[in-house]
Amino acid sequence: MRHRLVVVGAGPRATGLLERIAANSPELYGGQGLDIHLVDPHPPGGGRIWREAQSELLWMNSHAADITMFTDETVTMEGPVREGPTLHEWARLDGRTFADRRIQGRYLRWVYDRALADLPPGITVHHHPRRALRVTGPADGRQRVWLEGRTEPLVADLVVLALGHLDFELDSEQEGLSAYARAHGLVHLPPDFTADSDLSALAPGEPVLVRGFGLAFVDLMVLLTEGRGGRYEEDGEGGCVYVPSGREPVLYVGSRRGVPYHSKIGYDWTGPRPPLPRFFGPEEVRSLLERPEGYEFRRDIWPLVEKELGFAHYHRLFTAHPGRTAMEWADFEEKYAVAGSAEEVRALVAAAVPDARDRLDLAALDRPLEGVRFASHAEFQEGLRAYVSDDLTQRHDSSFSADLGVFLGLLSVYGQLVRLGNLGPWWHGFFSYLASGPPGPRLRQLLALSRAGLLRFVGAEMEVAAEDGVFRASSGSVPGFSVTARALVEARLPDPSVGRARDTLLRELHAEALETADGLLRVDPADGRVLGRDGRPHPRRFALGPYTDARTPGAFTRPRTGGAAFRQNDAVARVVLRELGVVGEG
Repeated sequence: MRHRLVVVGAGPRATGLLERIAANSPELYGGQGLDIHLVDPHPPGGGRIWREAQSELLWMNSHAADITMFTDETVTMEGPVREGPTLHEWARLDGRTFADRRIQGRYLRWVYDRALADLPPGITVHHHPRRALRVTGPADGRQRVWLEGRTEPLVADLVVLALGHLDFELDSEQEGLSAYARAHGLVHLPPDFTADSDLSALAPGEPVLVRGFGLAFVDLMVLLTEGRGGRYEEDGEGGCVYVPSGREPVLYVGSRRGVPYHSKIGYDWTGPRPPLPRFFGPEEVRSLLERPEGYEFRRDIWPLVEKELGFAHYHRLFTAHPGRTAMEWADFEEKYAVAGSAEEVRALVAAAVPDARDRLDLAALDRPLEGVRFASHAEFQEGLRAYVSDDLTQRHDSSFSADLGVFLGLLSVYGQLVRLGNLGPWWHGFFSYLASGPPGPRLRQLLALSRAGLLRFVGAEMEVAAEDGVFRASSGSVPGFSVTARALVEARLPDPSVGRARDTLLRELHAEALETADGLLRVDPADGRVLGRDGRPHPRRFALGPYTDARTPGAFTRPRTGGAAFRQNDAVARVVLRELGVVGEG
């Protein structure tokens, strides 16, 4: 009987896994037949998030040259490297283009088709455009994957869950806000993938409260402005002016930080890269994992992360901008390496880096409005526009290229942290805020909308209350100010807690699998096996994706940055091929 592998999901993660199965098959495939069944209602390759059927106004938030689905020599893995084109090479785009998501969907479909073509003749792939409802079967026997609209299950030797962003039931706060909206005839749009949200209830000219200032907000901003017929015109000074259609609502936006994510960096790397990892690499991770008492993020991990990011920052500053330092790099590096506390590092930096603006202050970066108060709402609008303008200038000026060093440090650190499992939501949010922000042109558009009065800033630690028949928003950034509206949009993806997943497969799996305190599915970091309630790995079930505690920055990545997702895909592909009994001699 032919072996069967069922992969639930057919988006970028499943496509990457399929590419690794094709790459590893010449070594591990033993000649027996294998059927791979991909289960996903959305098209293979792009899946739901990167499907081609979405607005051309929605961009990727990375340059086309910074997107690849292929491994290279920087990926630490057992399997072979099989290089391939980046998005800009494949689509023949300028590498600095921010491509729309439909182009990325076509690229992902091409990668999927190439992976199929690279499979040995005995391996066949079948796509089932349906939802998987549940997985049953004993740990020591074949699994059954039940599909929507079918009475008979797919029988599988092994199952890999390669699901991406899913829909989730509302938490208690969101349920309360939705119930209040229903009772008072208001509009409440809970966390969702913005491209799938019905925005038609947001009326022209009416105020809309928006909670969230990341990439989901940027999509919302685009769809409610250009998506309703507005347009931008160049102002002749490097900025732009918004020409409204008259169909736009007025957006009042705030968040925990009160500021948008940092702009994508708009210049190329030159010169030597920081030799990473330096202070937080495999040895440090191994040491943490071997601690019998365990580890705590702020106490045991964050000091290592902070030192690694500082090293990346100062390496770039000293090597690219030596005129702004007061010490030789070799001397600084030696003293930095032995500095045993944050106080020692600060003293060293103060002596070696004369201008405070050249020093790395992660706390200030994380909370730029901490303790800052404005006398009026109008003053705050001017202040935040100045903040965004300064960020745009810095992120597009190579004299601040230490920022790019920190970006590379963040990628390196994330690749190590994946091995430690779930560390809570703060780290992922911090990484996204610094390293995964919007394209510079989007922030220029944000400034134009602010000047046009169609986008107004609320502040940090934005509070939303449902009272007096409306929603009310306020922030300590502007004491005494508040704004009311009949519509509230939560501009963020829902938290990926498997216990609240609308997906019945994950909900049922949640009942028998181990989860973290944040509701993520626990998996073996070595090979992605799902851990049961007893902590033991399931011999026939694997999981990859943002709902697991081995989540990575994304299913694709920047070339030559280690690709944590690629490493995971390779490890799972190899163990799957072995477990299916298709291992060759040796």
